[in-house]
Amino acid sequence: MIDTDAQLAYGIFWCAYAVAFVVLFYMMKKLFRFLPLYGLRTLLLAALVALLLTPVESPELANWWIPAWLYGGYEQILGDADAAGKAWFNLGLAGLVMVLVWILDLVRYRLVSR
Repeated sequence: MIDTDAQLAYGIFWCAYAVAFVVLFYMMKKLFRFLPLYGLRTLLLAALVALLLTPVESPELANWWIPAWLYGGYEQILGDADAAGKAWFNLGLAGLVMVLVWILDLVRYRLVSR
């Protein structure tokens, strides 16, 4: 059983992670503003979202989620390919979803810009 302090630490981690992601996202958006193609800018931002916001469920505790890049990288370094594969699968799935969203955004951009 997880105690209250661990639950509080888990909540604080995700709040700090979310705030840090929002700051990073807007910094990268300002940096990518100089790229000439709208599609390239949004593709890079979509890749950033998929990479940093994809979670994977912890095998140790039910209903605890870990950033997939962090879990997958850690397990890959430790040599547990099965556990790392779970994280990389989630990242791949999130990447496919973000490619679909990106394509729909390009269609929206094309229709609005006419």
